[in-house]
Amino acid sequence: MTTSTAPRAGDDRRDANASAVLRTVLDHGPIARSRVAALTGLSASAVSRQAVDLVRLGLLHERPELAAAGTGTLGRPQLPLDLDPDRLAVAGLHIGLPFTTVALLDLRGRVLRRKEVPHRGRTGPDLLRPLLARLPRLIDTLRGDRTVVGLGAVTGGSVDPAAGVVVRHDPLRWRDLPLRELLTAATGLPVQVDNHARALTLAEILFGHPAARRSMVQLFVGHVVDAALAVAGTVHLGPPSATGDLGHLPVSGTVTDPDADSRERCHCGRLGCLSVAASDTALFAAAAAEGATAGPDRAQLIAAVRRGDPTAGRLVRNRARIVGRALALLADVVNPDLVVLTETFALLDPAHLDVVRAEFALRSHLHRDAGLLIAQPRGRDVLAVAAGAPVLGELYARPVHALTAPRAAHRP
Repeated sequence: MTTSTAPRAGDDRRDANASAVLRTVLDHGPIARSRVAALTGLSASAVSRQAVDLVRLGLLHERPELAAAGTGTLGRPQLPLDLDPDRLAVAGLHIGLPFTTVALLDLRGRVLRRKEVPHRGRTGPDLLRPLLARLPRLIDTLRGDRTVVGLGAVTGGSVDPAAGVVVRHDPLRWRDLPLRELLTAATGLPVQVDNHARALTLAEILFGHPAARRSMVQLFVGHVVDAALAVAGTVHLGPPSATGDLGHLPVSGTVTDPDADSRERCHCGRLGCLSVAASDTALFAAAAAEGATAGPDRAQLIAAVRRGDPTAGRLVRNRARIVGRALALLADVVNPDLVVLTETFALLDPAHLDVVRAEFALRSHLHRDAGLLIAQPRGRDVLAVAAGAPVLGELYARPVHALTAPRAAHRP
């Protein structure tokens, strides 16, 4: 979250201790203070001080109904700590090509409410102006009686989170867009901006598979193809704020013929880029061209696959093979503990993920177990979770600073 003043060294230590306590309660709560001290290495008095602050800020609450009774111990029984499920929430904004997802999430990254706002083909300023005008009302509608402590905004392409700028998003026709500044002015909330693949990686580290905290690769396949990398619980941010432009990874095959070379030129000027071979734009266009759908439309293609249309099924399987090849190359280069795929059809049906895994196993020179490759587990909530993850990440990293900085909350 943004602030006009840098924290002092003492504040850094306070936040580090508060973060350790909060993350421990996230992982193990409800949990006694003595157990928090044992897991974090902090003294009992330090844990108690942090617990008082975190309860006051609305992040934790005590669970007296779970306190041990009749144990024969002396003194006041310890009241277990847990995340407070009711007082605080974060808002999230995922800006895609066909629609924007506006959502409200709790402290465990669970989606409380969400709304999709279709773009109806708008891009550039024509997309942004009505969205900025409508956003405050949408957040008010979603939040109910909770305090909203920040707004996350994520999208594809190259995003500089420190500057709050979308450096480049080709399908939306954005260049050097000061998204954080615009959203802060529109909502009055502290805003965190990031790439959606990095945001999903952060969500996986906070709330997902245990292996994600060791090392992981995330691949997002939509109208934009993006990837992110994390090691030891830290999401990699390369210079200049671009983890990597995986959409331009050279691959063989297209959704119409996975064994043929691509003849369609990418906007970068080259042939054979992954974004041209495997993006939603390419897949939906192929489905329409081959008569599986009436037009290049996600819902129509999903319906065609579900009713067993052979053309739709073949195109989706072809894309799965191309994605499997790309992931095998990534896994061979990075050798991570976990690979997470965010792609529509792998989320809908494990059989499609099996196609990706089979190609992954065939192409990987390291012969890694394809079981390390999983589908993003959040289903239809995936974009909403990505949207809120940057704020939640800041909240767990610097909880005291995040909630005491200027303009740190939007209350009912």
